[in-house]
Amino acid sequence: MRLTCLLVMLILAVGMYACKEKTVEPATDTQTNDWILSNMKYWYYWNDKIPANPDRNLDPAAFFSSLLNKYDKTTNPNGDRFSWIQESADELESSLNGKIETTGMDYKLVYYPTGTTNVIGIALYVQPHSPAAKAGFKRGNIFTHVNDQKLTASNYNQLLRAEGTLTFTMATINDAGVVTESTEKKQAARISLQEDPIHFDTLFQIGANKIGYIVYHQFVPGPDSIDGSKAYDQKLDGIFAKFKSANTNSLILDLRYNGGGYVSSATNLASLIGKISANDIFYYKEYNQTVTPTLKKQYGDSFFFEKFQTKSQNIGANLNNLIILTSKSSASASELLINGLKPFMNVVLIGDVTYGKNVGSITLTGKDKGIKWGMQPIVTKSFNSLKQSDYSVGFTPDEHVTEGIRLFPYGNINDPLLNKALSRITGSPLTTHCNR
Repeated sequence: MRLTCLLVMLILAVGMYACKEKTVEPATDTQTNDWILSNMKYWYYWNDKIPANPDRNLDPAAFFSSLLNKYDKTTNPNGDRFSWIQESADELESSLNGKIETTGMDYKLVYYPTGTTNVIGIALYVQPHSPAAKAGFKRGNIFTHVNDQKLTASNYNQLLRAEGTLTFTMATINDAGVVTESTEKKQAARISLQEDPIHFDTLFQIGANKIGYIVYHQFVPGPDSIDGSKAYDQKLDGIFAKFKSANTNSLILDLRYNGGGYVSSATNLASLIGKISANDIFYYKEYNQTVTPTLKKQYGDSFFFEKFQTKSQNIGANLNNLIILTSKSSASASELLINGLKPFMNVVLIGDVTYGKNVGSITLTGKDKGIKWGMQPIVTKSFNSLKQSDYSVGFTPDEHVTEGIRLFPYGNINDPLLNKALSRITGSPLTTHCNR
């Protein structure tokens, strides 16, 4: 999750020159490492675990890594799995705003046949108007080669990150789940693309059940959110206004590919869903003992918790069912939303165990000092209104369902996760069919 706060911007702005003509010299590795250490000692959640005398002669990436309270399943299960640093602060900020280098197709990779090192790619979703969409890619499409080279465990990363236009050799899958290579090829270039996180929404009417379904891929307020856009949050508001007008009494929220994002967007979405009042706490946040007194003095106790917002589009009072679809990719702000809603309503999870991230980070850059690097250290731990934060290993679903390798379009009842959710709401199994 990305915790943005004005204080960070103010601190990082100190010392900037007003004269726009002044050129900032690029920082050396030593200067970059000093900047890294100073900020980590102040902000890092586990700053008491930073080595007393770290090796400043390391390159910045290795130096940053040497400071971390590294996770170990056996010896340090509560350690850090999530802090990272990037050589380009601009690329870091763009990726957190949903802007990345991509063909517009998100995919998963699986070994096929099982037990071999051969890899196939399966399109999870395709952004409208993207190169992949223009090439005809759809959710569920399978590819076996990139640039005429068969995907394997040793080459898939290099092939899929190649510059320029990528040529994908396609495959088909039958009703039994057997994949067959074909001669069809699709071409798509990797470009810088801003992703709209709201990928699909619809309403199901099954008997007396009016069921809203929404697929949400990332918690981001709007395009170039660092500049204050809230277009995506407002789009969500509009969808929930539609749900409310239709007297929606059940909601299926699809977060299976949602790895997190802005806490402000998680608060906005939770406030559209929850059976809550304006005074209810969505989550608490805990910082280290170094920065806490400063934040408390400057902002007061209210800085350490976030209340739900009052939203006219809220449908919580009318909800009989809230089902969230999850996978191992559901992380961070997705889990924050689940944890924050649990004290106020019955939250049913269908899918797979979530990722397990109950901590939050901030973006730190030093462009004014000539530092090109950007880092995303963990600075806080999150709790719900009951002070619960017991999902460091993820939330276990109420019903474990996998989607397999044959994927169906969003909203299609053949999708195993959606089908299970609809069946649970209606109280009877929904018949599936083979047509896509």
